[in-house]
Amino acid sequence: MKLQVQSIHFDADQKLLEYVQKRLDKLDTFYDRITDGEVFLKLDKADARENKVVEVKLLVPNTNLFAKAHCASFEAATDEVAESLKIQLKKHKEKMMGV
Repeated sequence: MKLQVQSIHFDADQKLLEYVQKRLDKLDTFYDRITDGEVFLKLDKADARENKVVEVKLLVPNTNLFAKAHCASFEAATDEVAESLKIQLKKHKEKMMGV
């Protein structure tokens, strides 16, 4: 899956970008028709504990799926977003199959 990753208010290191790509690539196993994706990594309220925000928009045929998570680390937020999108992809696939 082709992902566009944008980090807002900071520069993301290569390790974080690779983690996000690897984690979201696993979504292809649940629905193989994902065409594109946009990822936004943001720092929100620098003094708060859970100030890392990950937003993901996936483009699939007939719809767009979106998930957002606030966590103490970008990795944890990415995991939450991936789980949310996995559920959405399964529901979308069932709907498309007419189950």
